[in-house]
Amino acid sequence: MSFSFFSRFTATILMTLTLTACSSLYYSGLEKMGIPKRDIMVYRVEKARDTQEEAKDQFKSALAQFTKLTNFQGGDLEEIYNRLNSEYEASVDKAEEVRKRIDDIEDVSEALFEEWQEEIGQYSSASLKAGSERKLASTRRQYKQLIEAMNRAYEKIPPVLAVFKDQVLYLKHNLNAQAIASLKGELKTVESDVSALVAAMEKSIDEANAFIKTIETVKSR
Repeated sequence: MSFSFFSRFTATILMTLTLTACSSLYYSGLEKMGIPKRDIMVYRVEKARDTQEEAKDQFKSALAQFTKLTNFQGGDLEEIYNRLNSEYEASVDKAEEVRKRIDDIEDVSEALFEEWQEEIGQYSSASLKAGSERKLASTRRQYKQLIEAMNRAYEKIPPVLAVFKDQVLYLKHNLNAQAIASLKGELKTVESDVSALVAAMEKSIDEANAFIKTIETVKSR
């Protein structure tokens, strides 16, 4: 093992430990203020759900702009290019926000489930312990469905962004009607990809709402 590889490996481990420690301190600080991990998780799931709604609308808007471009009948090509590029950049920003929201959920879920499992071991009552174990198992299953749906939806974003980027780059260097005509052949593919993305996001949003209900039910018992 080379020294440089060892150094990078060590740095990665230290960074991971530091981030983990920071997360633990962060959650601990919030709990001292009366905000438990369960509430933090609900809040983050709600934010991720809302961000996916926004992303869904953004990609629809980008598709509408691309469709308008392919129906170009005359006008300022540079202005049309600028609008399409703005939609693409906004889509990239929203995609990054979606990824961050998912990462935030995964971070707090790990802390929540670890704490829950540890607390189960503190029960002296067998019936209460069994009840808590059932709730934990049920919540874990619901969470698994949620995070898988969110990740599946996110995985459909990069292909759509790649197509939009190609169109933006091509148009940037070919601001003429002939170039626009050549983009029409991509419209069906873009429409299909965006449609699949929207459907996946709607499924993810439904899972988020179901998970929030599950957590709220557990809290009320």
